[in-house]
Amino acid sequence: MKQTNYHLFDFMDFDPSLQKDEALWKAYAPSKIEERDGDIVVTIPYQKQLHQEDMAPDNDAPQQSYELVIRAYEPNIVRLFTTMSGDEMSERDDMLQFSSNVKRLPLCYDCGDVIATNGKKVATIDLSEPRLDHWSDLLPQPQPAPFITLYPDSDERKGIALSDDHFSPPRYDALPLGFVSRGSASAIERATISFKCEPDECFVGTGERFRKMDLSGQTFQLKNQDGQGVNNRRCYKNIPFYMSNRMYGCFYHTSDYCKLSLADHSSRSVQFLNDRATLDVFLIGGQTPEEILRSYRMLTGFPSMLPLWSFGIWMSRMTYFSADEVNEICDRLRAEHYPCDVIHLDTGWFRTDWLCEWKFNAERFPDPKGFIQHLADNGFKVSLWQLPYVAKGAEQLEEAKKNKYIGPLLKEQASEGSNFSALDYAGTIDFTYDKAVEWYKNKLLRPLLDMGVKCIKTDFGENIHMDAVYHSMTPERLNNIYALFYQKAAYEVTKEVTGDGIVWARAGWAGCQRYPLHWGGDSESSWAGLAGSLKGGLHFGLSGFAFWSHDVPGFHSTPDFMNSPIDENVYVRWTQFGVFSSHMRYHGTCKREPWHYPNIAPIVKRWWKLRYRLLPYIIEQAEACTKTGWPMIRALLMHHPHDRQVWHIDDEYYFGNDFLVCPVMNDEGKRDIYLPEGLWVNFFTGKRLDGGRWYYNVEVPLDQMPVFVRPGALIKLYPDDVDSTDDMDISHAVTIEITKEYKGIYRYIDITE
Repeated sequence: MKQTNYHLFDFMDFDPSLQKDEALWKAYAPSKIEERDGDIVVTIPYQKQLHQEDMAPDNDAPQQSYELVIRAYEPNIVRLFTTMSGDEMSERDDMLQFSSNVKRLPLCYDCGDVIATNGKKVATIDLSEPRLDHWSDLLPQPQPAPFITLYPDSDERKGIALSDDHFSPPRYDALPLGFVSRGSASAIERATISFKCEPDECFVGTGERFRKMDLSGQTFQLKNQDGQGVNNRRCYKNIPFYMSNRMYGCFYHTSDYCKLSLADHSSRSVQFLNDRATLDVFLIGGQTPEEILRSYRMLTGFPSMLPLWSFGIWMSRMTYFSADEVNEICDRLRAEHYPCDVIHLDTGWFRTDWLCEWKFNAERFPDPKGFIQHLADNGFKVSLWQLPYVAKGAEQLEEAKKNKYIGPLLKEQASEGSNFSALDYAGTIDFTYDKAVEWYKNKLLRPLLDMGVKCIKTDFGENIHMDAVYHSMTPERLNNIYALFYQKAAYEVTKEVTGDGIVWARAGWAGCQRYPLHWGGDSESSWAGLAGSLKGGLHFGLSGFAFWSHDVPGFHSTPDFMNSPIDENVYVRWTQFGVFSSHMRYHGTCKREPWHYPNIAPIVKRWWKLRYRLLPYIIEQAEACTKTGWPMIRALLMHHPHDRQVWHIDDEYYFGNDFLVCPVMNDEGKRDIYLPEGLWVNFFTGKRLDGGRWYYNVEVPLDQMPVFVRPGALIKLYPDDVDSTDDMDISHAVTIEITKEYKGIYRYIDITE
């Protein structure tokens, strides 16, 4: 549909020809305010609007009224809930997992002010008549509106107000609250809420967003789908949460398809449209981004800690096809002392290539248990690829159909197997059905885990069959949250069998951070793919997730997706980025092992060994991330929220608390570097630089990358080279202090070639 640049059509999704039988209802001023069980309940009347481009009340239609509940929690959370669909307000469901620190704050209403029992003001409800100096009847009077301002952390300087945003009374650009009916007035199908924003307000988060740091001026469809790259609007991991530089966060508690406009349709408003007529909004206040993200995790769950071995290097490609091939690669890794912990088998370990049926090919992997044990004896953990769909031709298909472990299709699909460009399998495993969950966990995954497999790659999950019937949800409500159910099942059985809670997941929704870890999908092996991956990872970390990885050195080639060779410079620069990421996996459509690139292999090996020397620091930082709001890879704004520059920087980041990392993402070997205020020390050379300024066209040789630390920083390192984490005793870690005498890390550690 072509854009019209009008709110009614482009945001509220009305038919521009006005041929559909649909009606818009606008919220009016409250008709009643009462205290109820510690909540403030505001009765909001809604007036139907005439079915036309310009808004005007249809006064022949009776108003409909719905309650808006205002509820407050410690710490610094205000919740708004209203439904036209009969939904109930819940404090625990698949997305919500309140921590013990989240406590209800009873509210009272006093002459326009909503006050908590601790004395803090939570909201104001302005019922006063608007001031007028009447001189003309050229235009109609503005329609009434609810003027409600929220103060989640009681800071009245940064109130979050409902937005009644219009140019003139007929021409609206945002509604404070509203809904849409189809056919009869009782057939309500979508609802909207809007908040005022400031002219210079910046926004971040919303999931793994492959966009610049400040998201203002953009509208996003929060609908999970195969991203097919990391440089477009499509998104594997939409998260209905954003954070503002005014120091508040907003979580829209829903799994429905929805739309979020961040000062786009109107630069005066943040607007949200939910395909279901229920609005459940958590406004989170705080003094720092970390404080806001910590409170968000208190609502939706904290990440769990991952095992030491997972922080080592993972080796993979698409794909290894036999035990002999894998053993040859692993033997060479050990013989040439490339440290590595995980070997991942992607799509080629099945009976039929590319066709997932959760069983090893008996000819090419004749003794899977012995094969896995042999690798374990040499310090390698095994990760396996699979997906949540059952293909035509799969051994399990008839059983899955008979028992409705896959959602029964309303129409059969004609294609066979999968070409990985469309969802053309026979059905999607129905994780809303407890028996299907148990079948997946115990019949499909447990035998593999019992053999010694340590991790399941929960690939795909962004899309489900929409022409299917699922046990307890409609496809439209299930699609976004499907990733949560899918990853939860794989995580739980893996932890039960192996003791380690881990998955390697691509899709995501609110709450998935509880089941780490996630990676960035099918990036192009190019500078654009590298830059897009980092942008996605930074926004993902600003959406409640602690752990995130990416395919080094990008997943697919160009112009030939499967067969174009990798650029060696990209390989090295992506490796450097990987060393300073929470997890590091090599994967892609052609050769990924470094010895295939002899010109750069010595550089790569040196960076791999540095990765293992950094593991004590990485583990220390990772553990802190499971208890706080910090992500491992964090945008500069996390540490410098009052520095206006950093709300626009998406090519630098902090790795944990101490490292400021500036990847090089071009063939020229140059980049501009911004250092925040204060003194900085180059981690590799010891050179000291003043912050609060830019350094332009800094030359960076291929074997180097700009990484900075603060004077006085204490960095834990491992003192020796190892082949895998099996050789490590973290208690032997040493601590390096960044003193005035510090001359660079290689003065303290000796990394052999």
